[in-house]
Amino acid sequence: MIHVNVRGIIVRDKDNQKEIVIQLRKRQGEPECFELPGGRIEEYESITEALRREVLEETGLNIIYIENEAEQICTKPQISSFEIQCIKPYAAYQTLYGPVDSFGIYFLCKAEGEFLKTGDDTENAHWASMSEIQTYIKDNKFSDIDKPAIIMYLNEFIL
Repeated sequence: MIHVNVRGIIVRDKDNQKEIVIQLRKRQGEPECFELPGGRIEEYESITEALRREVLEETGLNIIYIENEAEQICTKPQISSFEIQCIKPYAAYQTLYGPVDSFGIYFLCKAEGEFLKTGDDTENAHWASMSEIQTYIKDNKFSDIDKPAIIMYLNEFIL
């Protein structure tokens, strides 16, 4: 079984510096690590609905902007019985080896609201500076799943 996930790179500018929402993942039997908010898409749930739901459940924040959402194309059944959502993501990942076979897509987002103290298997959701994130990556305290997307973001927008 393959898990299909959606994840948010939620960005804001504060004092001419970019910050990203990260959270501490706390699951029974797994090592703690910092990660981006997101999770599994439920059966027949749209990509953007799943992103908004997962971010809200884990952080308490409401997504107010998803890059490329305005340009998405959604089809309604005419000839076939399929309804399709097509949207351009920021990045995608696939696990090539590991305990869970998963595929996921990342979106650049903006959000508002107040952080939860604890979310769905998460805590300490907060706005992190680029230097804080770089330290977590260097110290191997950042999720292996999210690390490549964050490095891609840092290389493209920060460095």
